[in-house]
Amino acid sequence: MDRFVKNFILMSIVYLAIASVLGIFMIGRPSLYSLKFVHSHLMLLGWVSMMIYGVGYHILPKFAGKFLKSKAMGEIQFWLANIGLVGMLGFYTLGIYDPSGLYNSLTIAFGIIEAISIFLFFYNMIATLYAKDAA
Repeated sequence: MDRFVKNFILMSIVYLAIASVLGIFMIGRPSLYSLKFVHSHLMLLGWVSMMIYGVGYHILPKFAGKFLKSKAMGEIQFWLANIGLVGMLGFYTLGIYDPSGLYNSLTIAFGIIEAISIFLFFYNMIATLYAKDAA
């Protein structure tokens, strides 16, 4: 299994643990409900998406009988997905407690990084699964 695939799966489990603890704190302290955006994104982009990326990169090319288009792109996507998610949630949280245009702009910028990582996965999978068979 490629290193970046293992890293996606590892980070998926880490985000699940963090989101679970945050969810418990939110139940215990209703004042933390303002972090529901953070909790939901940790679950969806952190746990679910990272697991899908890892399993998808490992399994889908094998099912199609093809080689992954670009392992380097998968590695880059791993870093962009994590940087994008952590940055987006970090600056969103800071913006809750100190609303300013700067934090909102940084949240959007890191959200764009996250979207770029999603596009890289999309491209890498489509290019892999629909590659012409060698004759």
